[in-house]
Order: sequence, then structure tokens, then C-alpha cells
Amino acid sequence: MNRRDRYSRMVALLKVLLPLAALAILSTLFLVARAMETETAIPFAEKEIQDRLRDQQITGPFFSGSTPDGGQISLSADKLITVEDRVGINRAEGVITRLQTRQGATFQLLADVVELDMAGGRADMTGDVSLVTSTGYRVNTPEVTALISALDVTAPQQVEVSGPLGVFTAGNMRIFSPKEADGTQMVFSNGVKLVYTP
Repeated sequence: MNRRDRYSRMVALLKVLLPLAALAILSTLFLVARAMETETAIPFAEKEIQDRLRDQQITGPFFSGSTPDGGQISLSADKLITVEDRVGINRAEGVITRLQTRQGATFQLLADVVELDMAGGRADMTGDVSLVTSTGYRVNTPEVTALISALDVTAPQQVEVSGPLGVFTAGNMRIFSPKEADGTQMVFSNGVKLVYTP
């Protein structure tokens, strides 16, 4: 009988002590917790805020269209900003451009910076410009000019090319679709030097 009474008293005591212990733990959480700072500064540098306020900017832009002869053009970038004092000119950074001809050949251009002149229908690519073709050629050059409304890409400075024929350099390069021909041509000129790999 004593054993059963002791058990009942223990259960009754625990019914009181356990909720009190839980309240004590909760109250210490509120007492120990640090006050939150409600006036935390926005995590941007002052210069970055001023740049964003001064320049109109689009993050992650994407543009696509088709050429009159049925080709496809698409362009994506890390960001696009307006160029100060140059109406109608936009500058894109971290650009990937993809051109696909009506026949299915593809050209992918990567550039650090591209200046887009939508009214003039051209894109001037500078920085570390590289071009990869679906036929296995890779071209590196410091500058490329491309038309937006047609497949016409020109590299006016020296190009370094690697591909199925081997490695070669040329003074300039042009990729275009002649009106009289049903296809796309890559023309290298101005001192072509080829190291042929059979």
C-alpha cells in the first residue's frame, strides 16, 4: 500500500514540477536572447548604390530573333546598362550569343563586353572574344562586329583558329551567308598561316 501511495505522490509531484521546469527553460531563452538590430544597413557598398542609381540596368537580359533568310539569333548576358551620353547604345557584360543558320549550322560567340546599337543593327564585341562552330572550329580574337538582323560576323583583327585542319592564324575573318549561295561561308584573309595536322 505504501508503495502505491509513494508512486501516486511521485506522479502528482512530477505533474507540477515538469511544467514549472519547462516554464523556467522558456523564460531563460527570452532573457538570454540578444536583441535584434532593426536598423541593419542594406548589404551594398555606397559606390554600388550610386552606380545603380546613375545607370539604368537590367540583370540577366535575354534577346532572340530571326533573320530574313530564316536564321535564328539569341543573346544573353549577365547585365545590360545604358551608355552615358550615347543615345540608343547599350553595353552588355558577360555575353553569350548563339547564331543558327537555316541549314542548321551553329555559331556560339562569347565576349566580355558587347556594345549594342539596336537602331544601327550591330553589336561590337570586345575583350576575350571566342567563337565556337558546330563544324569543330574555335576562333579567338580581341574584337568582333556582328549584324543583328543577318548572319554577318567580322573579326577585323588577327584571329587564332584551331579546328579539323589544324591550327592557323589570319589577319581577319568574316562569316556570312552570300545572297547567291545556299549556305554559310567562313572566309579568312590577310596573311593566313596554317599548321596542318593530318
